Formats: sequence, structure tokens, C-alpha cells
Amino acid sequence: MAILLVAFPFVVKKEDLKKLKSLPIAIFLGFFAYLCLNSFFSGRWDGDFNVIKKVLIAVGLAILYIPVADVKKINSAIIFSSLAAIIFSVYNFVLITDATGSFALGDSPQVIESLLIDRLYLGLLSTFSILISFQAIQKKYHPNNNYYLANIFVNALFIILIASKIAVVSLFILLLIRQFYGQRKIWKLVIAVLALAAVVGLFLIIKNERSIQFNQESHKSPPAFIEKSMTYELRAVVWKCAQNIINEEGFSLTGMGFDTTKEKLVSCYETQISNPTKKEKFVSERYNTHNQFLDFYLSAGFIALLLFLVFIVASVFSTRKQFLPTAMLAILIMYCLVENLFNRQIGAYYVGFILIVLMTTAKPAENNSIKKI
Repeated sequence: MAILLVAFPFVVKKEDLKKLKSLPIAIFLGFFAYLCLNSFFSGRWDGDFNVIKKVLIAVGLAILYIPVADVKKINSAIIFSSLAAIIFSVYNFVLITDATGSFALGDSPQVIESLLIDRLYLGLLSTFSILISFQAIQKKYHPNNNYYLANIFVNALFIILIASKIAVVSLFILLLIRQFYGQRKIWKLVIAVLALAAVVGLFLIIKNERSIQFNQESHKSPPAFIEKSMTYELRAVVWKCAQNIINEEGFSLTGMGFDTTKEKLVSCYETQISNPTKKEKFVSERYNTHNQFLDFYLSAGFIALLLFLVFIVASVFSTRKQFLPTAMLAILIMYCLVENLFNRQIGAYYVGFILIVLMTTAKPAENNSIKKI
């Protein structure tokens, strides 16, 4: 980013700025402007700036990239970054296993401690790498196809080994979306039914987790796979507290601020969690909503949430005929459902990469370096 920032005034051309004229990018810029104005005029700029600057990183990364004509460069950076993170994590895992004398995968402390970055974000990076590699495979034989296939295998295996649930779900959803591109039109109805069943099933599981956690009258123990799940332990609690805050505050047009939202969540943890150890953990860590849509609504109000949703919907309609940007938007939606991407700098980088893909695919077809399916 530093190199792009220094070189930007010298390499950018007037025609490069046309990339910013696409409707989705314009809406996202309007969304960012609203966050700034809303925070400033509400007198909570200092408290909100930490999140606003993450949104600025995503916007800045996309703008700085507009003079770059070849999207393959950033695609290669994603692939090599993923492989480097995997190598580093596996090396750490071997060292930890040798030091402890035990071997465990999945949700084990060995895996968690060995990862270069948080499991959710490393799973997202691997998902990007798999998607880019799949898109780069040529229909006719090419020597690079073998490398892309190997990269897909390595990243998919790594996702399974670290038990990144959201990454596994994302790959499954992307596989379903892929069926709508190409010649196999007859499967559309079948795939739509399967996708609907998967979404409904996921909703029921989440609802069941939340009811088990907060139903004080029920004494049944949750199933083992739910009891051991970080989703159950963490997201079920914070989502319930977010719902309680919404019920208490009522409809919010401009929100209460990102810092205030966290304070109210912490207060909810103190009153809603009965287990002292778990309460101490949630209060000390000050867990956020782990849902970007909820966070925007609580912190910046209905207007911010509406603008963000309009950006997603407009992006879907403008890129629906191309698999790669559609897949990227699907990933964005899925991860926003379980994480606050703009609360972490690396999350902002990932969103910036998605914006770059949207700008690149908005170019005329003959100049588009991304293969159409």
C-alpha cells in the first residue's frame, strides 16, 4: 500500500478514474461518507474512528489500485500469501506438537496457537486462494493448471485440518453458485432447492443453539458437537445480547456509536451470563456483535445498514453474469453474518480486495482480464 500511495499521483490517468463510476463503488463511497458525517455531527468521532479508518482502508486500497491494469498481480499475491501462511502455521504446529508430545487437530489449542492469523481470517484467505485458482484454470491444457489444482488441494485440506466451519460452508455455497454458470441449466431447480434447504437448516441450528443457551427452564444438555462449538460458545451469546439491545433501544436511524455498542454488549454479558468464568471471559475480551449487519445497525443506525445492503444488492445485479465477482459477494455476505470484518485491519484488506474485483469486472468485456464462465 505504501508503494501504491507514493506512486499513485505519477501513474494514475484520467481514464483510470472511470473505474470509480460503477454504481456499486459509488454507493460504497456514499456509505463511507455517511459513516464519517454521522459520526462527526453526532459528536462521537473519537469513539467511532477506529472502525471508520478500517472502512477507509478498504476504500483506499481500491482507489490506489485503479492505475494497475493487470488483476493477475493481486491474484498472485493472494495465492502466495495463503501458501506462506499455511507453511508458517504448519511449521508452528510441528514445533508445538514436538514440545507438548501430543497431536490434535480441529479446535485443539495446538492448532489455534500455531496459526499465523485468526482461524476465521485464515480460512477466508484460503477460500479466496481456492476461488482465484479455480478461476485461473484454463479449459485447454496448460502447464499452470497443475499448479492451480495443487493449490486448491492444499488450501482445501488446510481448511479441513483447522476446522474452519465458515470456510467449509462458504466453499459449499460457492459450489452451488457455480452450478448456475455454464451449460448445466437443468440443475438450477435442484440446486436452488438444496441451497434453500441448507440455509433453512443452518437457521434452525443457530436458533436451536440460542434457545439452548438462554432457555432457563430447560435442563437438557446441548449435543456434544454444539457444546464444543465456538459458534455456540460465542456467537449465540453476543447475538442474543444484540437482540436485547435492539429491543430496549427500539428503532434507530443514526445509531449509538461503535464504542457505545460495545459498552452495552459488555453490560449485557454481565447480566445475562450466569457462569462466572464465561462472564469474566466475555467481559474482559469485550466481544463485539460478530455480525457486521447488526454492528452497522446498532452503531450507525438504519441508514448505514440500508446503504450497505444497497451496495451489496447493486453489486449482485451489476455482476450477476460473472462467476468470480458473484462468488466474492457471496463470501462477503457469509462472513459478514458471523464476523465484524471492519473491526480488524485484515478484514478491511479483504473487503478492499473484493472492491477491486468489482471495479475490475465493471470494465468492458473485451478488456476484462477475468475469465467469464
